[in-house]
Order: sequence, then C-alpha cells, then structure tokens
Amino acid sequence: MTVTLDIQQPQPFDLVGSTILVSGNAVAFEGTLSIRVSEGHDEYSSFANVGSLALRQFQGSIDIPDNNSFQLNRLFLTLADDSGNENGPSIVIPILFGPKILPGYGGWRPYTVKPGDTLTKIAQQEYGNSDFQPIFQANQHILNDPNLIFPGQLLRIPRNDI
Repeated sequence: MTVTLDIQQPQPFDLVGSTILVSGNAVAFEGTLSIRVSEGHDEYSSFANVGSLALRQFQGSIDIPDNNSFQLNRLFLTLADDSGNENGPSIVIPILFGPKILPGYGGWRPYTVKPGDTLTKIAQQEYGNSDFQPIFQANQHILNDPNLIFPGQLLRIPRNDI
C-alpha cells in the first residue's frame, strides 16, 4: 500500500498545549486533510492543505479553546483524508493535553532522575509542594506506578511559569 500520510508531529504521547501543531508529508483528495481532536466527551476539528497529486510537506494546527469540555488528559488526534471518501486513509495519534494536567500549562522541561529521587521530592523541588500528579500524568506513557522511578530516567516536568 502506498504511504499517503507520514506524520512527524505530534508523535504518540507528546505533551501538547492549547495550540496543537501538526506536520508531516501527505497527499489527500483535493489537497485537504482533516484534523480532529477528541477524548470521547468533546471534539474539535480543523484542516490542513496538503499535496493533491503527490506527497508533499505540510504544516497545520488546531486550537483548543480554554472552555473545552475535556474530562481526560489523554486525547486522540485523528488526521484523515476523508474529503473524497469517508473510509480514506487516516492516522490516530494519542497525545497528552498539558492544560488538563497542569492549570496554566505553558510547556515542559526535561528532568533526569537522580539516585534517591521520588516523584514527591521532584515535585517539591519543581513546584514547592508535594503534588507529584502533574509529573506522573505527563509521563504516563513511561510510568505505571508513581513509586517506581529509576536513576537515569528522563521525565517531562510540566510548567505553568514559562
């Protein structure tokens, strides 16, 4: 089967903000690719112009309003060439929605776990309190248990002061 959607951003479980940037290479019927973001309770849609006769690079974005009704922080971004056929090629990418993880989310910074670290200790250093949930939720793709972190692990620390 010929590749018609090659998405480079976002990658699965990327931590995103209210403006979700989408890019890659694509070809679509009439040069339009639909973008949908949902988690089962709310959905937003947009589109991007892509190649219509050959695979070409594209960039697009979708803005999620502050008054969204998302109940979960794990969203699903669907990119589809459905303008000519509702069964056209599509890709579904799970992403993590930073504003649902940490109010005022503005980005994240990397943190390498050191011997003796706990999520509570890291939260105390980063946020000035022991609430480790934002760190745990931002790393749910690599952490199953908040009590199991290992030296050398690279964690994403969500920030609201950027």
